[in-house]
Amino acid sequence: MIYLDNAATTRPKPPGVAEAVLAAMEGFGNCGRGTHAEALSAARTVYGVRRKVASLLGAPAPERVCFTINATQALNTALYGLLGPGDHVIATDWDHNSVLRPLYRLRAAGTEVDFVPADRQGRLDYDAFERLLRPNTKVVVCTHGSNLTGNVLDVERVGAFCRAHGLLFVLDASQTAGPFSIDMERQQIDVVCFTGHKSLLGPQGTGGLCVGTGVEIRPLLVGGTGVHSYSETQPMDYPTRLEAGTLNSHGLAGLGAALDYGAKVGWDTIRRHEAGLSRRFYEAVRDIPGVTVYGDWTAAERAPIVSLNISGMDSGEVSDELSQRFDIATRPGAHCAPRLHRALGTTECGAVRFSWCWASTEEETDTAAQAIRILAEEAQ
Repeated sequence: MIYLDNAATTRPKPPGVAEAVLAAMEGFGNCGRGTHAEALSAARTVYGVRRKVASLLGAPAPERVCFTINATQALNTALYGLLGPGDHVIATDWDHNSVLRPLYRLRAAGTEVDFVPADRQGRLDYDAFERLLRPNTKVVVCTHGSNLTGNVLDVERVGAFCRAHGLLFVLDASQTAGPFSIDMERQQIDVVCFTGHKSLLGPQGTGGLCVGTGVEIRPLLVGGTGVHSYSETQPMDYPTRLEAGTLNSHGLAGLGAALDYGAKVGWDTIRRHEAGLSRRFYEAVRDIPGVTVYGDWTAAERAPIVSLNISGMDSGEVSDELSQRFDIATRPGAHCAPRLHRALGTTECGAVRFSWCWASTEEETDTAAQAIRILAEEAQ
């Protein structure tokens, strides 16, 4: 099978990831829940992963890396922990439902929400950030890399806007953490939310948020922490503040192995490989009659994603044909990005998304492009 659905989850995982998970399952106790050897082994491993994530994403300290089960929980934690009735937040048409649905719920409870619009190529109107600014604006939340078009945010520009107006900048790095450079201090980011199972090449069930210095987030969940057990309230020290309950230390051990692999290969090397394959595919399909490719392909930097449609065919039909006839895995439909589909004009048909990772090859890419050519010719 040719797997080109890596924006949903990367596979196969790098060597050593599954082995690290298995070793943790066989040898770990509960992190932070005792001083016996097995508990300490888990705690040391988890802290080691905090250090690796902090170094990779430019977090101020390992203690400011708080683990969750995925980016959705991280984004919910950040948004519910920073916003309340009377506050105003600026988001964008790029945002995933993991941002949109929390914002819509917050809006129903009294938070004011505005969205920076995107055009038919999925390009953001950056001037709209200034137009949408209000006296009560508190937070700007943006997706770093669109999971639909592959367009990449001008992080420095948004960070400078936020710093100039005293706003908190929350970055959704679900599609970009690892291969794309993220430095919280240099880019003036206050919170980075990430998942382990996509661009970081780790297991599902891992993710988190890096919290900048001076940023105070109210806990989304409260409960057991292993410390201050007689307190009726959640401890306020990071990372315990945002980590109620038992951590997925088994999965985090696998994430640590994935981070080691990425560092050894070189995250820039991985990014260039993935970008080269997505560009190769784009060049092969963009001029096929009946094929429409979405996104801004004039940009120098893009996530390794190509979304397209074939005239006369629903995206689900195309994806099914690719799977059943050509053994190629893709993602059709709305991609949990409803606002961007409206901007692209693809609400009714959705789009077929191809996405690459480090394990993808030129041969697989060329085979997928040829399959699109065949389907497009048959649809004429």
